[in-house]
Amino acid sequence: MMEKDRLKVLMIGPDRSVHGGISGVVNNYYDAGLDKRIELCYIGTMVDGSKWKKLVCAVKAYFRFLIKLPKYDIVHVNMASDASYYRKSVFVRTAGIYRKKIVIHQHGGNFMEFYEKDLSDAGRRRVKKLLSIGDAFLVLGTAWKDFFGTIIERDKITVFPNAIQLPVLEKKQYGVHKILFLGRMCKEKGIGELLAVMPKIKEKYPDVHLYLGGIWEDQELKAEAVTLKDYVTDLGWIGGATKRKYLEECDIFVMPSYFEGQPVSILEAMANACGIVASRIGGIPDMIIEDETGIFAMPQDTKTLEKGLCRLLAEPELCRRLGENARGKIGHEFSIEDNIKQLLAVYESICRGEQRHENE
Repeated sequence: MMEKDRLKVLMIGPDRSVHGGISGVVNNYYDAGLDKRIELCYIGTMVDGSKWKKLVCAVKAYFRFLIKLPKYDIVHVNMASDASYYRKSVFVRTAGIYRKKIVIHQHGGNFMEFYEKDLSDAGRRRVKKLLSIGDAFLVLGTAWKDFFGTIIERDKITVFPNAIQLPVLEKKQYGVHKILFLGRMCKEKGIGELLAVMPKIKEKYPDVHLYLGGIWEDQELKAEAVTLKDYVTDLGWIGGATKRKYLEECDIFVMPSYFEGQPVSILEAMANACGIVASRIGGIPDMIIEDETGIFAMPQDTKTLEKGLCRLLAEPELCRRLGENARGKIGHEFSIEDNIKQLLAVYESICRGEQRHENE
């Protein structure tokens, strides 16, 4: 494709510096060279910090968006639920007024609860109207396609999972009894249940150690973790080489969330051949196959969480088999190269005005 014919995409979402899943997805696009294949402009609409700082960022982003919008063919909106939905709705409506092609990329793990429990009937009608403005609608897994297929035209929806670059992996050690969690540290991530089972697990496996990587959003849970400091280490938010170090050194990864879209942290754990225990929710069942690439626990259930972790602690060879299978699945189904090819196909399809069908 000649330079002048390159697709021009204006993408919005949280600032790339934000500690969160969407910014991680966007940074993966840049690392894989998406900006070299299209003319890509990214505008961050949210930053970490106070409400005032977030408001200033959103207003500045909108004015920058208005300046850039006439020069671009496609607007790609990375959206979640709650505040993210309301913030991004302004951008979607504006892009619609300018008659731009619109890709709505839904990442929110709790959008179902937001839609069914938090909104009034009028609010749900407004959601349907807004989401229907999009020319293409990307979801993270098959469960989300089924849900959003009841809200908008199913033919617009494409299952578009997150993806990562498969890292080079040195020899992985199993049986070291190191458990890793990466993500927001809050009730909804199942941190309470995880901390609750650790004393019992410690009695059975005295050398076990839990590493928590993320930002605390619940001070009571943080205080509880401090009481377990002999075998629970608070790493804070980690990234880059430090995150790779712990993904390589830990043989077990845990994600006991109440709801999820499709966590990149699980993909990273799979790519690093960790044995995984995770909740059977959202897009996770598209990644984890029970007793093949991981083990499921029920959300908010300490019994199944403890059982799953103890299985991997007791059986290093099971942990190895699941981890190696998980790494293989990443290479076949979640490679960033294939992901970008699929995204470019979506862009080109809507530019040609083609209707996408359910089997695509």
